[in-house]
Order: sequence, then C-alpha cells, then structure tokens
Amino acid sequence: MENPIDEKQAAKNPGLMEYAHTAGGAIIRPEDMGKVKGKAQMAMRQQTFDQLEKIYRQMELLGRQAQTIKDRIEVSERIYDAQMSFEPVINHSYYLYEKADGTDVLSMVGPDEWGKSMPFNDFLAKVFLLADHTWKVEFVKDEKPEERINLEDV
Repeated sequence: MENPIDEKQAAKNPGLMEYAHTAGGAIIRPEDMGKVKGKAQMAMRQQTFDQLEKIYRQMELLGRQAQTIKDRIEVSERIYDAQMSFEPVINHSYYLYEKADGTDVLSMVGPDEWGKSMPFNDFLAKVFLLADHTWKVEFVKDEKPEERINLEDV
C-alpha cells in the first residue's frame, strides 16, 4: 500500500511551524520586534529613572545633614570659645549671646527672661548639652527663620 501523503508537501514537525498548518489552528502573527524592544526599553528607562530619583533624594538628604553638622560644629566652636561663669550641666539648655565687644558668652538665662533690657549685643543660639559633651543646637538666630538648624530632621 502506498502512502497517500506526499512527503515533499508534508511537514515533518508541524507543531514547530511558524504558521497555522490546519484550518482550526491558532493564528500566528510575527511580532514586531522593534515594538517589543521599544516597550522593554521604555520600561527599563522608567525603572532606572525611579531608582536614580531615589538616589538623588538620598544625596540631597545627606547634603542637608552634612550642612547641619557643619553648622553645629561652628556653633559648638563658638560655645567652647565663649566665656562661661559656670560649669554646664548635661541635659540642660543654655543660651549663647554676643557681647558688644564681639566676644561670646554662654548663659543660663534665655533672651525673654532679661526683663526690659538684655545686657548683650545679640542672642545667637539656644543649645542643649548632651551626655557626650557635644551640643545639640535647638535654635540659631538668623535673618531667615525657615533656614534655622533643626537636628530633629537628622
């Protein structure tokens, strides 16, 4: 008996053909690889852009923290160079003033506690002595209140 299927016109592996080989077969359309790659590239760019944005925000935060520490060092240097007529106690607030001659003085009396006249030229900062003998700057008097040092954000 002779095989009715002509081997020249029949596929050896019909399931691996790139097109439907029967009337009820699924429609197989070739993908536009440019479109596929474009979508993948767009998703990749969006993802990496989001990651870069997070890193930039972290860098900005680190920059602000570094500036806060720098400001804290500057005020602390002034405190340690200031005149003190007492020994500061840990966990207490003090006030840094500038005298008329330009020197600084550390006081236990706040700027609103002096009465009618404050004996100093200018109020500079409110500071708090920490257990490790470093100073936490609670308030720094400056021209722009929105730029005050706040170590709570650190």
